[in-house]
Amino acid sequence: MARLILKSPYLKCDGNSSVSGYLRYIGTRERVELLPDDRPPTRKQEQLVSKLVKDFPETKELGEYLDYKDKPTKANASVFITRALEENWPAVQQSDGYMKYIATRPRAERLGDHGLFGDEDGVDLAKAMEELDQYTGNVWTHIISLKREDAARLSYDNAKAWMNLLRANRNDIAAAMNIQPNHFRWYAAFHDEGKHPHVHMMAWSTVPGEACLTRDGIRKIKSNLTNQIFKQEMLHTYEQKSQSRDELVRETRRAIRQLTQEMSRSICTEPAIEQKMAQLAEQLETVKGKKSYGYLPKSVKKTVDEVVDRLEDIPTVKACYAQWCALQSEVESYYHDKLREKKKLSQEKEFRRIKNAVIQEAECIRMGDITFEDADLAGHDEPEQVQGESYACWELRQIIQNEAIPLADRDCAAEELERLAERGDAHAQYMMGLLYRDGPLLIPDSRKAEYWFIQAAEHGLPEAQYVLGKLLLSDDLEVHDPDDGIRWMRQAAENGNHFAAYRLGKEYLTGEALTKDTSKAAKWFTQSAEAGNQYAQYMLGKLYLTGQGVIHDRTQALDWFSRSAAQGNQYAQFFLERQSGLRPPSVMLAVTRLLYHMSRIFEDHSLPRSSTGLQVDSKLRRKIQEKKIAMGHKPDDHEEAQNQGGMVMGGM
Repeated sequence: MARLILKSPYLKCDGNSSVSGYLRYIGTRERVELLPDDRPPTRKQEQLVSKLVKDFPETKELGEYLDYKDKPTKANASVFITRALEENWPAVQQSDGYMKYIATRPRAERLGDHGLFGDEDGVDLAKAMEELDQYTGNVWTHIISLKREDAARLSYDNAKAWMNLLRANRNDIAAAMNIQPNHFRWYAAFHDEGKHPHVHMMAWSTVPGEACLTRDGIRKIKSNLTNQIFKQEMLHTYEQKSQSRDELVRETRRAIRQLTQEMSRSICTEPAIEQKMAQLAEQLETVKGKKSYGYLPKSVKKTVDEVVDRLEDIPTVKACYAQWCALQSEVESYYHDKLREKKKLSQEKEFRRIKNAVIQEAECIRMGDITFEDADLAGHDEPEQVQGESYACWELRQIIQNEAIPLADRDCAAEELERLAERGDAHAQYMMGLLYRDGPLLIPDSRKAEYWFIQAAEHGLPEAQYVLGKLLLSDDLEVHDPDDGIRWMRQAAENGNHFAAYRLGKEYLTGEALTKDTSKAAKWFTQSAEAGNQYAQYMLGKLYLTGQGVIHDRTQALDWFSRSAAQGNQYAQFFLERQSGLRPPSVMLAVTRLLYHMSRIFEDHSLPRSSTGLQVDSKLRRKIQEKKIAMGHKPDDHEEAQNQGGMVMGGM
């Protein structure tokens, strides 16, 4: 049940009908007498309850009716009857029986001679009724209620608190009703009813026909009032209070993060899903135009939905989605009357991106694309110490990298290292390039990093040639130069750097910086693989399995997978364990790749985030991170990097 409930019916005013009687009723009626729970309802109450639910079936959805059904007492009957009459005032006015009941009820707890309040103190009831008698537009009769325990805990169990709240938010309510602030008229009264104390607010425009209240307007009113009433609790929820709901948010997000990490690292085989993906790839052959979910024929959409539903059955996905649903329900309970219905993952609008990820993967299968599973390469392709380093450079590097040493001493060491580099020490030049590329001791500067890498590269240092090639091939617009990047990458490879040879193989496969040529890709992968590079060995295994750039050779494929797996490559091991049923890698890795995509999507949706403070959009944050990694940063240099998982998902 939502924390705050808002109903917003309206009454029509014309020559034959006036709403002043409703104003008098809400302003003067007595609160329901709170009687002991064990006193049963009177026969008259039982008859009236039966008549109300028969005449107005929607009243069965009221919380007061549910309370009465759970405990049919005199007090609960009285509370329900009152609320049902108020909810259906236009029809009640036309019924002598209902009006007789109202007329014989006790009169009200009041602020002076009545309980009405508005923009100003001292509402004149007679004058307000006369104003409504002459009005010809629609009057909205908002009913805003809280649970008794919430009202008592938050001090909204009195008229003054509600008066202050509505006065503070009257312009927002007017805006939601499409009424200019100076045209907005309203009166309200607080009714301290049993388990559901509430306020009646009559609101209208002095310009008949101006007001218009849509569902979105009702949502805005409810959201504004909820935020005000539960402000302190919301702060507890979002501002790291140890006993608040925020603990649940943090714990749930932490659980989602752990599950997405597990999901992104999973190497999974699900034959039923793989079969569906192959079927989808065949269906996409006949699809013309944009291959996006919204543009697909119904039969193809059905296959996509079936894939997503089967993915939901994978334990890590099921657990992650359950956590997300629980968190979303907790947050939405502040704003919605009904509990959030848990849908199938394929029907949850928040995760529509998963469907397009499925389509993209099926398209990769259809096109026979090869992918690189080498996200953990970053940080392993640059040795901490370069062979042949001078003692002077080694000594300064030890000081610079030791964070336990005072910053001033490390700064002095960096200055001394720069002087050593200026004297022509290639290793010092290489180190200066790293410091300007990565920081944090020196302010990152791509151009200065490029300058020092060039100095070291021209001295013939293969490691410098490789990192220079990476920098020039990166997306950093200050230094982006693909042609020069390839030139230095080729020189590094020819000088024995097997990571450079692997990178050249990738470039020939992708066709981004070089003209696509699978034969040349295989040549560079072979050079790198023979030098012991596990990523190149794995890629060669896939090329031999598919016959791309090389002659199809299953034995060769398994041999290269074995060499790679011996160095700990889990993807190579995946293919070895399934060698009896080897199929195209794009099909075999489809589920694994989809899990990776889903981990990113779930991470993006692990909401809510803190309601205060600067938030960086997740896509922008990822772009910043990818740019830094492209410049050579290690993934664990970044706060969110652990969440990005174990694959590079770019198809070629």
